[in-house]
Amino acid sequence: MSFRQSITGVILAGGKGTRMGGQDKGLIPLLGKPLYRYIIERLQPQVGRLLINANRHHAEYAQSQLPVFSDLTTDFSGPLAGMQAALHQATTDWLLFVPCDVPEFPTDLAEKMFHEKGEHLACYACDNEREHPTFTLIHRSLQKTLDDYLARGDRKLMLFMREIDAKSVMFTSETGTFANLNTPEDSRNWELQQK
Repeated sequence: MSFRQSITGVILAGGKGTRMGGQDKGLIPLLGKPLYRYIIERLQPQVGRLLINANRHHAEYAQSQLPVFSDLTTDFSGPLAGMQAALHQATTDWLLFVPCDVPEFPTDLAEKMFHEKGEHLACYACDNEREHPTFTLIHRSLQKTLDDYLARGDRKLMLFMREIDAKSVMFTSETGTFANLNTPEDSRNWELQQK
């Protein structure tokens, strides 16, 4: 079995899109196609199966023919809530999380993270500028650990990464690989760069 078959990819699209004026970021149209479709195209070849975590607009995301699921809580408590919900339905040993608003993440993300994790049960991406913990590969055995962490009222993603001794995996590719489209201006600039 190839390493890809042991990984379920999960697109995190469960946020409120506050900086997008409350719009669902994954559904923002870019060059006539919703943003999350770019994520699917980039992630699908890297993993065995693919899921979408969304707390709104399930019908729109379901048009992708992929399974769509919500957080276990209804308080929009951030990426860890999406990770928790995914871990509760994991059928593969590993889950690779990717946010819905970063259309140009590395095409070798899964491979590099899987092969560089070593003995760690989780790892996350970083580059020369900063850490990118929403790009996380995590083993499903950490489900209860995350349940307990969230039950304490904690929400900080990097704090959880430190608590589970997650390894940082360095990506030194071109600047902007992990750039997310947070605002309408970001989206317009990205479209201009594609033309």
